[in-house]
Amino acid sequence: MTSFITLPGIGGSGETHWQSHWEAADPCFARFRPSDWDKPVLADWRLALERQIDSARSPPVLVAHSLACLLVAHAAEQIAGRISGAFLVAVPDPGSAAFPAAAAGFANPPRRPLPFPALIIASANDPYAAPDHVRTRAKEWKAGLVEVGACGHINGASGLGAWAQGRMLMDAFCAGLRC
Repeated sequence: MTSFITLPGIGGSGETHWQSHWEAADPCFARFRPSDWDKPVLADWRLALERQIDSARSPPVLVAHSLACLLVAHAAEQIAGRISGAFLVAVPDPGSAAFPAAAAGFANPPRRPLPFPALIIASANDPYAAPDHVRTRAKEWKAGLVEVGACGHINGASGLGAWAQGRMLMDAFCAGLRC
């Protein structure tokens, strides 16, 4: 059975966020827990990710949102071979004016191909990343890319609820993995 690690972005994912809905509906999801959701420190978030991967019974699929997508890129070399793949939703642009100053330590993620299968899900009107930026990241990381239309930052404020479309995309992604 596939296990999943939910990786919320800055601030964590509240109860209206699709990640929280997926966790509540499926016991195969476990959320990683850094020391501070609001003042993210890359080293701390990496350690929390490593601990959560180590506790998984089998190589998990990472389900990352926003800032956590950059975490996955920064940790990629260390976690390669220990995860099945990464489902990356709303990859932010650290160079954008909207990028939180508190997350500056996550800037400059590696631009090389990710050493595991990855799928990026992007919105046409994400305030944290223009579509061209996300397309460039997908090419650099050799990740698949699905653009889902105008869904804002694909978060709780987007009003997606349990985001059935996202769950179908993740299930399709997982169907192609060796889990």
